[in-house]
Amino acid sequence: MANYFSSSFTLGILGGGQLGKMMGYETRKYDIKTHVLDPSDQAPFRIACDYFEQGDLMDFDTVYNFGKKVDVLTFEIESVNVDALEKLEEEGKKVYPSAKTLRNIQDKGVQKNFYKNNSIPTAPFLVFKDKFQLTEAIVRKEVTLPFVWKSCTGGYDGKGVSVIRTEEDMIPLPEVACIAEKLIPFKNELAVIVARNVSGEVKTYPVVEMEFHPEANQVEYVICPARISDNVAAKARAVAEKVSEAFKHVGLLAVELFQTEDNEIIVNEVAPRPHNSGHYSIEASYCNQFEQHIRAILDLPLGNTQNKVGGIMVNLVGAEGHTGEVVYKNIERIMAMDGVTPHIYGKKQTRPFRKMGHVTIVDESIDKAREVAERVKGLIEVVSK
Repeated sequence: MANYFSSSFTLGILGGGQLGKMMGYETRKYDIKTHVLDPSDQAPFRIACDYFEQGDLMDFDTVYNFGKKVDVLTFEIESVNVDALEKLEEEGKKVYPSAKTLRNIQDKGVQKNFYKNNSIPTAPFLVFKDKFQLTEAIVRKEVTLPFVWKSCTGGYDGKGVSVIRTEEDMIPLPEVACIAEKLIPFKNELAVIVARNVSGEVKTYPVVEMEFHPEANQVEYVICPARISDNVAAKARAVAEKVSEAFKHVGLLAVELFQTEDNEIIVNEVAPRPHNSGHYSIEASYCNQFEQHIRAILDLPLGNTQNKVGGIMVNLVGAEGHTGEVVYKNIERIMAMDGVTPHIYGKKQTRPFRKMGHVTIVDESIDKAREVAERVKGLIEVVSK
């Protein structure tokens, strides 16, 4: 095994946002040297890495030259130049997850076809090169309303996804490659994080349940363990493991799932990195998702994925009508509550619905934690000066 700890070994991370910053907690714990590339000079991870470089993650030369200077390269965001990752791999650089994994995920049309080709349950869909082609398909009744529209690239945090109920709903959609997906009635939105190291050891985290904000299409609460039957939980973990095996990823794979009305499990989409649905694990799990990602990509033994206690995560997003220097109103009141831990991401400027932090609530009783989460949500506000 390579000597990763207190040595000259360098881990490169593409992206220096909150996910990178929280990964940084773990590299600090193990004294692993980190180099970070991010387009913003205000990147949250900047304060915690050993070397920071500002640059465009989609630019071939920038990513390639950065990757040549590190021993192992990983990423905390999917919007990176895959051609550069492929070139680095050809030259013997270790890139985890691989360029191939990312190429199958980065474009949602490719991702959906991957599920189809690997017999992974997912909602029926059609891929279109642009809005005009989709409109023609609606006229020919190849696509029937209502349906879910998704842009093939560039979507995140609810952006790039719309439910199309009327033809008028099509008007504001951008002229981009897209998917029309059948609108499936579902009981729950679930997620399972799967860890897989270089040697092929695989572990899954408990199933989490997600409650969404009705307007912003962002997760409001992540609840772990999910309030579902053992049978449904086992089915969800089995589907997630099948997805992991198909992608042959190294690192973390967050698998977002729907539990249908008749308790079937279908895959919505995946993210090959630490994920919002796993933030609860920092306080609630034996080995949190960020440490697990580091263990997996360095081919170290995977940690215990079980919960120590029930955990609920509340996203802290910018309040409507507030843009400017951020203030966390009433944060001291939630810090006085038992089992409540705020995480502030380090973004100096707030704007409506921007992810600014999260709060974890832990308790032996998941129902009690959910009550406290409601109080936390009602108290803390992310506003501007």
